[in-house]
Amino acid sequence: MASVAIRDVRKSFGATEILHGVSIDIEDGQFVTLVGPSGCGKSTLLRMIAGLEGITGGEIAIGGRVVNRVAPKERDIAMVFQNYALYPHMTVAENMAFSLMLKNAPKQERDQRVQRAAEILGLAPLLDRYPRQLSGGQRQRVAMGRAIVRDPQVFLFDEPLSNLDAKLRVAMRAEIKELHQRLKTTTVYVTHDQIEAMTMADKIVVMHDGIVEQVGPPLELYDRPDNLFVASFIGSPAMNLLKGRISDDGASFEGAGGIAIWLGSAPGAPAGRRVVLGIRPEHIGLADNGVPVTIAVVEPSGAEIQIIGRTAGGEEIVANFRERHDFRPDQPVTLSADPGLIHLFDADTGKRLRT
Repeated sequence: MASVAIRDVRKSFGATEILHGVSIDIEDGQFVTLVGPSGCGKSTLLRMIAGLEGITGGEIAIGGRVVNRVAPKERDIAMVFQNYALYPHMTVAENMAFSLMLKNAPKQERDQRVQRAAEILGLAPLLDRYPRQLSGGQRQRVAMGRAIVRDPQVFLFDEPLSNLDAKLRVAMRAEIKELHQRLKTTTVYVTHDQIEAMTMADKIVVMHDGIVEQVGPPLELYDRPDNLFVASFIGSPAMNLLKGRISDDGASFEGAGGIAIWLGSAPGAPAGRRVVLGIRPEHIGLADNGVPVTIAVVEPSGAEIQIIGRTAGGEEIVANFRERHDFRPDQPVTLSADPGLIHLFDADTGKRLRT
């Protein structure tokens, strides 16, 4: 196992700069997810750690050794790809042992390592099969097994669950997390799915347009987003964001269409300042006094009921309720927000306002 240190890393393709000075510290044995929308640079950064992309500027160190000019095969890393990348003419056992064969490892050692990985991943009965005889989840486990047998310092996962159906993604998510808890190998995992990032990682790195927006434990990013991008990206459904200003007495938020929300103990801001108010859907309730909305959509999911309401000013507010309410489209309701769970962001910079 080893730590990974990324220092002011930049990547350009011609005149186009893709990564703008990224710095991340990944501790030994830590599970870190790089998450962000398509085109944010997360997969490019992963490929740079692996040595599959050159570095325009900055420094990457694995286990204290700078690897900028070290060949991929000499970095002691193992990568699991989105498309499995299995050899169709090889059995499961042969696919898993292939990297050891290239190293001319003794057959007994190869067999022992493959058997150990197969037992960890539940592949022991499938070692004689070919990839075409496996399900998508089984193929992904073989790809993971091929990485495990190498016993690398660092695992790199590049959106490994994207090709699986929803139910299988949930199961494989749990398997990968359990695998990490067992092996304790430093892991860097790329995904665009923030639910994967939240449920699997020790630490999340949120990226956007080639920069790091925020780094921290999952619940820290959820409860205290540094800016509007993180607030809108982390969480499903996303945080409600309403544009407006602080009232002249500094006690309330005033939004379009006569919206007035008492701030209570929420982070303070100068009177009259233009702000964006954020509130999670689960932190909204029904009340006699609050924000009147007209229900546009009702979405029952079993565990909860989600409604989308529209204010008189045309703003949409999403609210989640665990209680069984008989909501109907076009029904008027009044919503309230817990003042202690309100977030305020500067309207110009998007930065979180702190007390």
